Amino acid sequence: MSEKQKLQKAVELTLEAGYQLNKEAFEFLNLVSPTEDPTEVISKVIQKIETLEEKPLVISRSLLEELVERRELTKETLIQPLEDPLTTLPEPQITEGKKPFHPYAKEVEAKLNIIENPTNKLSSRGAIENYLEYFRNRFKRMEKLLRQRIDVRSATSVTDAIKASANTKLRIIVMITNKRESKKRIILTVEDLRASATVLVPQNASEQVLKKAVSLFLDQVVCISVKKTRTNLFIAEDIILPDIAKKPQHKAPIPVYAVLTSDMHTGSTKFQREAFNRFILWLNGKYGNKKMRDLASHIKYVLIAGDIVDGIGIYPNQINELAVTDVYQQYKLAANFIEQIPDYIEVVIIPGNHDAPRKALPQPAISNKFLEPLQESRQVLSLGNPCFLSLHNVEVLLYHGRSLDDVVSTVPGMTHEHPEKAMTFLLKSRHLAPVYGGKTPLSPENRDFLVIDRVPDIFHSGHIHKLEYGNYRGVLVVNSGCWQDQTEYMRRHGFVPTPGKVPVVNLQTLEPAIISFS
Repeated sequence: MSEKQKLQKAVELTLEAGYQLNKEAFEFLNLVSPTEDPTEVISKVIQKIETLEEKPLVISRSLLEELVERRELTKETLIQPLEDPLTTLPEPQITEGKKPFHPYAKEVEAKLNIIENPTNKLSSRGAIENYLEYFRNRFKRMEKLLRQRIDVRSATSVTDAIKASANTKLRIIVMITNKRESKKRIILTVEDLRASATVLVPQNASEQVLKKAVSLFLDQVVCISVKKTRTNLFIAEDIILPDIAKKPQHKAPIPVYAVLTSDMHTGSTKFQREAFNRFILWLNGKYGNKKMRDLASHIKYVLIAGDIVDGIGIYPNQINELAVTDVYQQYKLAANFIEQIPDYIEVVIIPGNHDAPRKALPQPAISNKFLEPLQESRQVLSLGNPCFLSLHNVEVLLYHGRSLDDVVSTVPGMTHEHPEKAMTFLLKSRHLAPVYGGKTPLSPENRDFLVIDRVPDIFHSGHIHKLEYGNYRGVLVVNSGCWQDQTEYMRRHGFVPTPGKVPVVNLQTLEPAIISFS
């Protein structure tokens, strides 16, 4: 085994045990590796740490030196550290003010209410009747949302529309079950709870109608303005989405802030440990200038929208980019970071597609058997994906965002560079994952938890690893980026992440600020 491989194995052993090496400690290991086995040194240090009452998170050089014979070394004999993102651990530059840190949020009582959490309401057995019940529930609730629109209240059933005379103009609320494009025409097969029909979007339709038709998902519920022909064919004249109306925003009565973040991916060699360390130091008032420290003093909530860990076997050849290959140890590593968030800050986590719960939406909360190391040290609220919260009167829809891949691959003009636009499309559709059988696995529950019945003040998502935000009809839409550098899988698919950047929202004004820790 080469010296580089020995060093890498020593670092992996450190991470698996739940600790980290600082820069000086790694350089020392590198220095003695020609004569000492780094893994044996680390094993002895870990054994020593386990006997200590106060166990350090970071292994320092002094701990290593106690177990290795000291040698007089000049600068000329020092071996340069490896150019490897796994092992290069520079110390963060801490800018700590002289004034003591007195966080405003510490004196504020949390006002966090769970409005919707699917975790204890999931009961699907995967039987045929479950699928029927699921789609019926989706249709009924989407129909109710559509009929709240003045221009849709008079919509008729498909059965009555078929009975109508030729050239009659009507509106029907339907689910899209098939979609074909032929010679610039789009042919839709649609249905409601009792009948099905065929709708033609002709090539001479307006550009706006054609654009709407091209963007339709299968299984999406919409209202279509049609004209009846002499047969049972209908000609589309307009397509109406459920959409959201412009809403007055709920705001907190006092200046408390929420951090919106996601996609930590602990256990990955690409996890930005140093940047996340700086983030933790900032929350504790130990990093940043006066303005940043003042901002940190108002943080009352930290919302992490999934992919806490990198998981195992999520994408091809992932094992080559894993520093920790045991999912329990990945969560233990995540716990070592999250537990350092001050206790007066409420931390909420939901799962993503890399996390331990089932992949099908809605996902139940991450089980306590994975979070036990974290729950022992500080209280964390673990909820399902998606979930709906109220933070000091501000309503937040928290969703990991797996279906954004379907939106980007299906809707013209959507890209991974602007996930906030894909999120806005979901708001217009009033559903978090309209298509069944795409890239997003869905569980046929007796209730469709992905219908957006209630319009939030903040719609927070992750998954895309790209920090972008916008505002749609009074809803602050935020995709919160990530804490993971570009993986080989991302590179092959053209994903360029924006790691180490954190959106912070003032709940009194709903204005976001972006802080970079990279």
